[in-house]
Amino acid sequence: MVRSTFVLSLLASAGGFLSAEAKEPSKAKHLSGSYVVEFEDSQDASEFFNRIDSKAETRMNFDSSIFKGASIQFHNVESAEDEAAALAGLSSVKRVWPNRIYDLPKDEIVWTGKSKDASAAHSNVKRQLGNDTFSPHLMTQVDKLRAKGIVGKGIKIGVIDTGIDYTHPALGGCFGTGCLVSYGYDIVGDDYTGYNTPVPDDDPYDGCAGHGSHVSGIIAAQANEYGFTGAAPGVTLGAYRVFGCTGSAANDVLIEAYLRAFEDGSNIITASIGGSSGWSEDPWAVVVSRIVEAGVPCTVSAGNAGANGLFYASTASNGKRVTSIASVDNWITPVLLTDSFFSVDGGDEETFGYVVGDPFAWGGVNLPLWAPSFDTTEAAQGCNPYPADTPDLSGKIVLIRRGTCTFVQKATNAANAGAKYVLFYNNVPNGASGPSVSEVTTIKAVGMTTASQGVAWVQSLAAGSEVVLNMTDPETAPVSLITSDNTITGGAASTFTTWNPTYEMDVKPQVASPGGNILSTWPQTLGSYAVISGTSMACPLVAGIYALIADVRGTFDPATLEALIASTANPRLYNAGSGDANVLAAVPQVGAGLVQAYDAAFATTLLSKSYLAFNDTDHLEKTLSFTIKNLGQKAVTYKLGSVGAATAYTFSDSIYPDIFPGLEVSDEYATIKLSRSSVTVPPQGSASISVTVTPPELDGSRLPVYSGYITLNGTNGENLSLPYNGAVGSLYSTRVLDTGYLSISTDPNLAPVNGSASFVLSKNPTASVTLPVAVAFMAFGSPRISIKLLQIKGKTTKNLGDILDSPYDYAPRDDFPAAFDGRLADGTYVPPGEYKFSIEALHIFGNAKKARDWDVSVTAPFTVRYA
Repeated sequence: MVRSTFVLSLLASAGGFLSAEAKEPSKAKHLSGSYVVEFEDSQDASEFFNRIDSKAETRMNFDSSIFKGASIQFHNVESAEDEAAALAGLSSVKRVWPNRIYDLPKDEIVWTGKSKDASAAHSNVKRQLGNDTFSPHLMTQVDKLRAKGIVGKGIKIGVIDTGIDYTHPALGGCFGTGCLVSYGYDIVGDDYTGYNTPVPDDDPYDGCAGHGSHVSGIIAAQANEYGFTGAAPGVTLGAYRVFGCTGSAANDVLIEAYLRAFEDGSNIITASIGGSSGWSEDPWAVVVSRIVEAGVPCTVSAGNAGANGLFYASTASNGKRVTSIASVDNWITPVLLTDSFFSVDGGDEETFGYVVGDPFAWGGVNLPLWAPSFDTTEAAQGCNPYPADTPDLSGKIVLIRRGTCTFVQKATNAANAGAKYVLFYNNVPNGASGPSVSEVTTIKAVGMTTASQGVAWVQSLAAGSEVVLNMTDPETAPVSLITSDNTITGGAASTFTTWNPTYEMDVKPQVASPGGNILSTWPQTLGSYAVISGTSMACPLVAGIYALIADVRGTFDPATLEALIASTANPRLYNAGSGDANVLAAVPQVGAGLVQAYDAAFATTLLSKSYLAFNDTDHLEKTLSFTIKNLGQKAVTYKLGSVGAATAYTFSDSIYPDIFPGLEVSDEYATIKLSRSSVTVPPQGSASISVTVTPPELDGSRLPVYSGYITLNGTNGENLSLPYNGAVGSLYSTRVLDTGYLSISTDPNLAPVNGSASFVLSKNPTASVTLPVAVAFMAFGSPRISIKLLQIKGKTTKNLGDILDSPYDYAPRDDFPAAFDGRLADGTYVPPGEYKFSIEALHIFGNAKKARDWDVSVTAPFTVRYA
């Protein structure tokens, strides 16, 4: 029998009720009644299919050298957990997982085109780049490889995403042999939401979601009117569509996509998708790890959950050997502004640019501006209801400074004063973004102009002038590409990039690349081009860089490619949003640093590892080693040293990790002792280096994570580094469970039950009844959660053991509900009576057999009887 892995029960998709101390986590969601099953390689699976028979339908069959198994959907959701537990005991079954759901990444869409007739608008685009340089390529040395004619010709990259608008001229204009997008498959169909049945077909076209088209343009966009191309325009792309037009994607869909991309001969596979985890045992992560082990490098975005602080690693980027990609901000801020006109005091019309928002019925609007304040530094401008003497704003365009409260709140206040049109101006120097206020139904159009333009208008209004805007139709208006230097955070870690390490103390992410404010392709039906920010944009650039390096070096070996990009990457300065730090960014935030493609492609030094993980104090790997291999034709002498990066404290005054920005960093570094300070390596020879760490003397109860780099400066001109991390303190001693309580299955918010609760259960698994629910607030990840039932008889309490399908393995830092239908783990029903739940979470590195290794919370009592 093999235990099922982390099941959130029938209530997995329900929202949680947070304690006062808890910080909002991302909630793991699962497809009710659906499971992913892996078969034993040597066993006949007929036993399994005979067992499910008419009880479930097979969603997908997996018959690959990588993974053999199936995903299933039980017809009776109420009894699904029981059936899944029984399946886990079959000799043919290796493992059973619930079918987890992953949302489309929450990247910030800064700008998208609005034209229905893309070609008409594009013909009017003003070229303002001046040359063909593209800042993400300059930042990563892609431009140097491209100058040598290296384009990744003939290399196949599988893109797991929303599909691709392959009809886009910059994405090849066609699908199939001889096209840029030459292979792939639609796993799900347009109407797939993550919760319904996929309807696959052979056409991976996407004209409704866009994410995959943006990703693909970053890899391989062809020449276009905006003056950029993808990093590796000579590759061919495989499009594997795992999202419909809206919604999410399930684990089985992702697994099927990866297996198809592997079997179709992809040389590199990339996905900008993920969800909170911290553990490498998720089935999707397992499959990706095995594909890497089989020789195909896989890049996966690290995630956009930087606000959740340390130890929030995302799956599948936290998989073993998977190359996890963080984001740094672009050196420049590209802004695509829609042109319109204004005049001051009836003078000649002048052109201005703005980013179109939602809604965008601007066509034909010719109205004067009105500003609620002439103070262009007022942070909360427009956040409060307007005074009673405010004029009727129905004949005005209301000009409001961005800041403090939401666009919706500002638009609502303006609308309450009669406004139908709102134009925001930015509160930072660089660019503008497209605000959405569609829920304010009386607003007909919204947009945002630059800070400088907004300030100039306000100054005119303050001087008593009338400023009139003559708005052109965004559907057909010219679009101008404007770029401004990001002198504050350009090149620094993006604040949204997820902080690691994993709960197993693996170093993640591996490297970073530009992901903040990236211009790329977008479906023609949605506007053709877009500027978006997210690790989703950083990840495909590294996939393209892998192709360029492979083009030069003639290898796709994942360990070699990862070691090359890690050792040649440039460490970054720490960025808490202001860009003024004087310490290096922590490795758990940016990995080895910003990828340098040219240096990696032509390096003649190869390190045997891409990182060193020293673990925590309890499990300290005091000394680790790595090998330097000289691939050149001359002996090289390497001078070795080390440099510390920001030490980041996980906790302050809470059992929940501190949020970011806000978590404390220190320049107290680990002490590194190297077995040699200098070593000469002959041509084609190698040398081993031992690294001994002494962690900094810091407060271990706050679990500070230290990190830094081993430096290698060679006489061949190569300056390399090897990232490391470790933790001061004990992951084992870290509290993982905040609290637990009793709720009911019919409450979508899973609020605590106040007072006594009675439940009438049924031994008929098809009956619809209200169930008691044990709810756990996880402050940290746990390798196992156990829900035990305590029987109350008078003043005595008897532990009856786990409820059905408990325990649950590899829980992330999410709130966790588990329903109880009256049965224990062995399938027997408990007698009527009074009970409590004992919610127990095992410490990281804990021994499940030791009571002290568990955090325990006992709920309020409840009574059970049967109908």
